[in-house]
Amino acid sequence: MDQAIVSPKQTVSFRWNAELVNKLKAIAKEHNRSLSNLTETLISNILSDKEVEKDIPNQATLDAINEAKSGQELETLHMDHFKDFVKSL
Repeated sequence: MDQAIVSPKQTVSFRWNAELVNKLKAIAKEHNRSLSNLTETLISNILSDKEVEKDIPNQATLDAINEAKSGQELETLHMDHFKDFVKSL
């Protein structure tokens, strides 16, 4: 039987706007969760999304990919001139 690895919990204290806390408590209650569990889950999801964003190409890269796929404005590289091409870079 596989045993789940449980990370140790750490107590933290935040000073948050009371209105925000009340909204979070209401959402937690709607989902039958504790305030602590809800906020931990929300923050974990945000951090996971940030990790995923690292793998998403920026707009310049996406434009270059689309240009290459389209075949437009591509230069023909002749292998007999390859060394000269590399030197020009």
